[in-house]
Amino acid sequence: MRSRPRSMPARPPLPPLLAVVLGVLSGALLVALVGAPISRSDGPDNARAASSVEVTHVPPLLTAPGETVELAYDAYCLPAETDDDLPCHATGSVHARTGGQGAFIEIPLRRDRFAPESRLVAILPERIARSPLGFEYYAVIADPATGATTTLPSGGPSSPQRSIPLGKPIEVELGHHSFGATRRADARVAWAHWGDGPFDAGLEQGRNLPPIGGASFDVASEGTVVVLDEANRRALRFEPGQSRPSAIPLDISGTIADLALAPERLYVLETVGGRGHEGALRAFTASGRPLSLARLPERAYRVRIGPDRAPVLLSQGSSQWVRAELPRTGSVARLRGGRAGRPLPDGREVVVLRTGDEIRVALLSPGGTARTWRIRSATSVAEVQLAEPLGSRLVLVARLYTDTRDEFLVLVLGPTGVVERFTVPAREWAETAPLSRFRLAGSSLYQLGSMPEGLFVDRYDLEVK
Repeated sequence: MRSRPRSMPARPPLPPLLAVVLGVLSGALLVALVGAPISRSDGPDNARAASSVEVTHVPPLLTAPGETVELAYDAYCLPAETDDDLPCHATGSVHARTGGQGAFIEIPLRRDRFAPESRLVAILPERIARSPLGFEYYAVIADPATGATTTLPSGGPSSPQRSIPLGKPIEVELGHHSFGATRRADARVAWAHWGDGPFDAGLEQGRNLPPIGGASFDVASEGTVVVLDEANRRALRFEPGQSRPSAIPLDISGTIADLALAPERLYVLETVGGRGHEGALRAFTASGRPLSLARLPERAYRVRIGPDRAPVLLSQGSSQWVRAELPRTGSVARLRGGRAGRPLPDGREVVVLRTGDEIRVALLSPGGTARTWRIRSATSVAEVQLAEPLGSRLVLVARLYTDTRDEFLVLVLGPTGVVERFTVPAREWAETAPLSRFRLAGSSLYQLGSMPEGLFVDRYDLEVK
């Protein structure tokens, strides 16, 4: 068995801790930690040149009316002689403007005396924070001791962070969640035992680590399910009505990865990209023939299909959705058009933010109009696994948890609030890519789950009126 790649997060033993970790990892679909790409000093001294600053940031993708917007950054120094991230006495500033208009104004960052010494904060002026056009910003942070600097997002003024106002959202109060009343699936559409046989899914288990198997999946419009069997370096295709899958060999590295299907295309996003790169995006034909391999200049951990059937990535470095322009095999991909929300194939965009036990959602049309929801829960909320439109409605899947239990809540949201609501059990014996357990295809929701015997995909049919 191969050991777990160091770049992948290990799953804590208790569901609540798992929920918190996954909440951190979920990027633009909820409040996320954003790791800035490391910038290195160009000074002549070798130790000085090798030092760096790494920054984490919680971007306020959606702002409620009247609230104060505080931007917080945690800076960590990486000296040349150690691999340990250490808090440092960093300095810096935020550059912000309303909407996409005018010049950026510089706002100095100050140290937050009520937080860890590495935290820097800035309050946005009200005229920017409460603009009906939203606001854009980026930060430049430096370690005065070494001269190392980093810009977040890495594109600076050409690709700033973006935030939009909720306006007048549709309010949804969930109250206290009652665990145990889960819905039975309408159908089990895929099943594979663990193993390396022609119809099995590979399983890895390192010492003192949870098992890994079935990294991700996707569903085609006609109901064909494709599961990424990363341990066996292949995908398993489950056609409707067939009990056994067909195997699609894939030239992948075998690490936990994400998967997205397009017509006659299959995209795999891997966390290992080779020396000096932060991952790789691979494109294959439906039969598994390699088409391209693009190295990524910054970390990304989610791939979906956007406008023009092109792949879009959720960048960890900027918490933005970016379009990946695939060059010839082996070259570095160009990431363009950073957005706060995920661009959808029909031209719309969905923006989701989890803040505490509240979820904020905006569904934007190409003409600029928006429908927004503000969902509050009396039970703790972790990550948002899925948020996608179903016609004029929106399907949202979020994990709710206590100290001892966790389940997935499915909401179908409409213009008056919740149209449909049910709970799905969290069947997660083996680890997958963090945000790849649910897909929406047609009017059905699909869930990737696992148990000691094998992995499965269940289908839940949604109400259509």
